Amino acid sequence: MCIPPVDEPPAPHFALLKKLAQRHGLSDLSMGMSADFEQAIALGATYVRIGTALFVERGQ
Repeated sequence: MCIPPVDEPPAPHFALLKKLAQRHGLSDLSMGMSADFEQAIALGATYVRIGTALFVERGQ
């Protein structure tokens, strides 16, 4: 699973995880959340976490 740092662009982290997964023969990639799931899917994510995209943020 890859959740990139908040203060960095997510794409390089997703690309690195994809590269590592390919190197080790892994077919499933869990990466991306509501704010960046589209980039994660574009870079090969097979699982994403999209809670706040479907529901309201906590505390509201």
